[in-house]
Amino acid sequence: MRTAATLLLCVIAGPLLAKERLGAYQSWAAFKDAEVPRCYAIGAPDESSGTGGYVSVGFWPKRGLSHQIYVRLSRARSDSAGITLSVGGRRFQLAPDGNGGRAKDRSMDLAIIAAMRSSQSMSVQSSGITDAYALRGAASAIDAAALGCATK
Repeated sequence: MRTAATLLLCVIAGPLLAKERLGAYQSWAAFKDAEVPRCYAIGAPDESSGTGGYVSVGFWPKRGLSHQIYVRLSRARSDSAGITLSVGGRRFQLAPDGNGGRAKDRSMDLAIIAAMRSSQSMSVQSSGITDAYALRGAASAIDAAALGCATK
């Protein structure tokens, strides 16, 4: 089933969000859009969480931005509900952004990514929504995205 989810992610996200697929790693993939330019790693939630949600780690070299976490929930959340990302025994309160959330600052981005690298799963919760993510392949996808947008 995990292979099917990865394939679905690549088929849907690839043409819509990027020009070049940098690689697929378990339930994670990495893409590069040279027009923006930007690169990102993206993971889909476990099948039991529903569809439409994702977690991405983005890189924008012209803006000098890297390792930025963004979470899109699989269902609409209440405007008053917070968003909590749990990984590696830590809980992070994300800054709401529409039907998703972002890390509040660079140090939170980096702490989440460090926890992702050493964990097997993570979850994102908000107002009765729990999206669960397997993290096998996440580190490889993040590294591929970072290398895809590395300056020469």
